[in-house]
Amino acid sequence: MAESNKAIEVHGLRQSYGDQVVLDGIDLGVEAGETLVILGGSGSGKSTLLRCLVGLERPDAGTVSIQGTQIYAAGSEEIHELRQRIGMAFQSGALFGSMTVGQNVELPLTEYTRLPESTRRIIVRIKLALVGLDGAVDRYPSELSGGMRKRAAFARAMALDPDLLFCDEPSAGLDPVTAAGLDRLLIQLKEVFGITLVVVTHSLDSAFEIADRIALIHQGRFLVTGPPERVRQCPDPVVRRFLERRPEEETAGSHRFRQWMLEEEPVG
Repeated sequence: MAESNKAIEVHGLRQSYGDQVVLDGIDLGVEAGETLVILGGSGSGKSTLLRCLVGLERPDAGTVSIQGTQIYAAGSEEIHELRQRIGMAFQSGALFGSMTVGQNVELPLTEYTRLPESTRRIIVRIKLALVGLDGAVDRYPSELSGGMRKRAAFARAMALDPDLLFCDEPSAGLDPVTAAGLDRLLIQLKEVFGITLVVVTHSLDSAFEIADRIALIHQGRFLVTGPPERVRQCPDPVVRRFLERRPEEETAGSHRFRQWMLEEEPVG
């Protein structure tokens, strides 16, 4: 039997908060070395799915396997070892404000390795240079722009040379030029290190720029998965509305409210 080349395998993933079903039986496979973009609007379930994939949130049902390890059935030693092969770049950057950029990037090396301090410092400078921040090692997160904080977060996520990198809304809150720069950085990281990338975003520009494959999620289910061109051609009306940035059909109440707002006010 041929050995699976999947870095991530998800089967029957379900998650609810009270009566609200957020993930409704998700099945997903991600090939090693692939860039998968999970695309969807606010409240679609994409961020919950990401948290389940990296072990930050236990689902109600289903399995998540990363490089053959079922993360919700594994022992503490297996999880500890697996975390050294996973990098995570959070939406806000999640840098520690009381630590310098260099100390933030060094933290995973301190936690998971026994490298001497001098070696850790060299690695930190290499990782910061990789993301264009070689001059920011002694600066604090508050002294950086939003785009620089995101780059610093990528440097920290890459500190242990992970096999997989998960990114939550990497371009959120950034201007188009800075966002495009981060897209290019992700492409370069994949080309240089051959890592598997899973990126959650609502940005159409970023999704179609970096993805090998896109999975568009809506109300906890994937409506379409496949290469960017296949997703572009999907005839599903919800997919078309998302890709064409069209609002949902108006209710009678919202139509009446708009008409009321447009009426000329009576002259006093």
